[in-house]
Amino acid sequence: MSENLIELDGLWTGYDGVPVVRDINVRAAGGEIVGILGANGAGKTTTLLTISGVVKPIKGRARVLGEELPTRFPHRLARRGVAHVTESRNLFYDLTVGENLRLALRGSRADRKAAMGAALELFPALEPLLSRRAALLSGGEQQMLALGRALVSRPKALLLDEMSLGLAPIIVERLMDTVRQIADQTGCAVILVEQHVHLALRIVDRGYVLSHGSIEVEGSAQELNANREVLESSYLGDLALEPEQSSNGRAGAAPPTRSS
Repeated sequence: MSENLIELDGLWTGYDGVPVVRDINVRAAGGEIVGILGANGAGKTTTLLTISGVVKPIKGRARVLGEELPTRFPHRLARRGVAHVTESRNLFYDLTVGENLRLALRGSRADRKAAMGAALELFPALEPLLSRRAALLSGGEQQMLALGRALVSRPKALLLDEMSLGLAPIIVERLMDTVRQIADQTGCAVILVEQHVHLALRIVDRGYVLSHGSIEVEGSAQELNANREVLESSYLGDLALEPEQSSNGRAGAAPPTRSS
């Protein structure tokens, strides 16, 4: 595993000085997928917005790509290699698929060509749609475009917020597998925010479970998968949990760590 590209230590963050997230510690290394899991309102999106520089921390330490998090100008983080795919996808719906992708390209002509080729290789369904307006795409196609646009920017850190929103489970599973490929092939650090735990645990290396702004449970994917009753007893109840093990067959691991 490479060095940590995202480090949150004792982080408190929220809006207008009111904390939504309290005293969390999170790590994500290059090539690693880290899940931030939990129910609606747990503080997952606020955590991502803080990492991408949109929300200013209240206190604590946050390092992104080896530097302290800037308190202004979040676009500088994007230029340095932080790509954030929000829950709303933030596409330019009046532009075509190709135009959306080209807006995120950077570097030399050769770099741009290589980045576009890599994105279309991972999302081959987009290639015949390059001249179609983004507004005319299905939900799954729009999510592929949002991921593809993030990918062509060649991110060092990729933040994904609720990829499953509004999509059929079979489409989400395919997208999750592609995210795993992105982390493995590019070496970028991925932080995946997801309410549906059983989908996230298919691909993450480690997970942090947020409840009311605090980390209640953390552990490897194997640990969390093998001990789902710990998640249920923590706070999730039956939310988004499935009784069967994931297809990865992870079992027999030690219990996940409960945060103090």
